[in-house]
Amino acid sequence: MLPIRDHNPSGRLPYVTYALIAINVIVFVTYLPLMSDSRALSEFYYDYAMIPARLSAGDGWSGLFTSMFLHGGFLHIAGNMLFLFIFGDNMEDEMGHVQFAVFYLVAGLMAGYIHYLSEPFSRIPTVGASGAIAGVMGGYLLMFPKARVDILLILIVFFKVFPVPAWIMLGLWFGLQLFNGVAFDASGGGVAYWAHAGGFVAGFILTIPLWLRRGGTAFWSRTEGHPPHPEAKYKLTPTSIPKVPRR
Repeated sequence: MLPIRDHNPSGRLPYVTYALIAINVIVFVTYLPLMSDSRALSEFYYDYAMIPARLSAGDGWSGLFTSMFLHGGFLHIAGNMLFLFIFGDNMEDEMGHVQFAVFYLVAGLMAGYIHYLSEPFSRIPTVGASGAIAGVMGGYLLMFPKARVDILLILIVFFKVFPVPAWIMLGLWFGLQLFNGVAFDASGGGVAYWAHAGGFVAGFILTIPLWLRRGGTAFWSRTEGHPPHPEAKYKLTPTSIPKVPRR
């Protein structure tokens, strides 16, 4: 179940969201040649990734910040940037550019620290923007629980795109992180589930003051749980592939 877009483009240009995407991509491209040299990549991650065992030894705390802009491969960065693109613009629109940038970084730092607490002696490097983006998703859930999100459902050979309310998609995603965090160790399957769950909760909590300033539940009543501007309408483009009738 993969979100591909929402129906709520921002009311103003989300240039912080776009800048974050650009920074992540540029950083990834700069060390992409190291992917073919495991030793060089390990040394690079040792310097810039977040390694819990180093933090426990009183070293490497800068990795909490730098690790937010590193990724382990094409699918890793593509998935993270897709989520940021979908959910970041509305949060930036509501918070303002500077506040959103601060919110994103704080949520990412908190997510990394929660991952560290979950496995403080792990020597496995942790990289990725997913903790910070999980914070964006947690804030999105609080502000816009009924916003429509188009998801791509893939069941073996069955593919279908359909809209669901944000609270369903985000709630299921958060529940999956909690389940996997409990079922596996902190980095089970190479995924920092507790960083995701922790970032999501951090983002939700950090957004509460904004939600209250907007009126709390009264904000939901005014906006019906959607971003406060007109919803976009999407249509599927007709295919040019000819139909072959059965005989």
